[in-house]
Amino acid sequence: MTSAENIDAYFDCVLGLTKIAGELIREKVKAGVKVNTKDCDIDLVTETDQEVEKLLINGLKTNFPSHKFIGEETVASGQKCELSNSPTWVIDPIDGTMNFVHAFPHCCISVALFIDAAPVIGIIYNPTLEQLFTAKKGQGAYLNGEKIHVSKVATMNKALLMMENGTSREPERVKTVFANHQILIPKLHGTRTLGSAALNMAMVAMGAADAYFEFGIHIWDIGAGEILITEAGGVVIDPVGGPLDRCSRRVLCASTNDLAVEFTKCLQQYYPMPRD
Repeated sequence: MTSAENIDAYFDCVLGLTKIAGELIREKVKAGVKVNTKDCDIDLVTETDQEVEKLLINGLKTNFPSHKFIGEETVASGQKCELSNSPTWVIDPIDGTMNFVHAFPHCCISVALFIDAAPVIGIIYNPTLEQLFTAKKGQGAYLNGEKIHVSKVATMNKALLMMENGTSREPERVKTVFANHQILIPKLHGTRTLGSAALNMAMVAMGAADAYFEFGIHIWDIGAGEILITEAGGVVIDPVGGPLDRCSRRVLCASTNDLAVEFTKCLQQYYPMPRD
């Protein structure tokens, strides 16, 4: 099931589907976007999110009928989020929907294949800027076919941090976000935000940024980013330290272990509920 030949077949199939989905996103940006809301006025979903997820799941099911799926929009419609040892595709059809709605050119398709509850394939594709990030377990990470690596930054005072406010307006989470801004900004070289967890992680993987953390994300936001960063030489852990719990809705990634540890020592923590 996990032979190199099978992994290559899975990768080739999902890559072709992802490129088709990217073309759909480009067309919808030009034509205009119909928007609905989820939990609040800034937690958005579009018909294109649903179309892209359906395209990917149907295409993968046709080729791999025994595989399981965790998709952002199918979970939102009531399907249980369950990561087992079975081959499972974890899909965010448009990560950065707010950006997509505004035609801000930083949204992406994020797809990962998990086997034995760990990622073996990751694809992050920004079709607007034609940025295609790919990774296969043990084979490195790539941007448009060129191998990428994390930076060697090991201290916060030299680090560029990707940092998001998120869509949740839950008071305790907002308080934590503001507290971490106050704690971190004086310690850092700088902060940036792209409005997409997957693209933030891609920036770390390619060495354009040095760290990223967030509370409130989901497994579909970080599934592809995890393998992209680890294959590029970086680390992905829980924000308090220790192994990543992929269903905890918490993540910290960094170019080096030393940098990750420094962040764990100063972050104000938040534990989103419910878990994925």
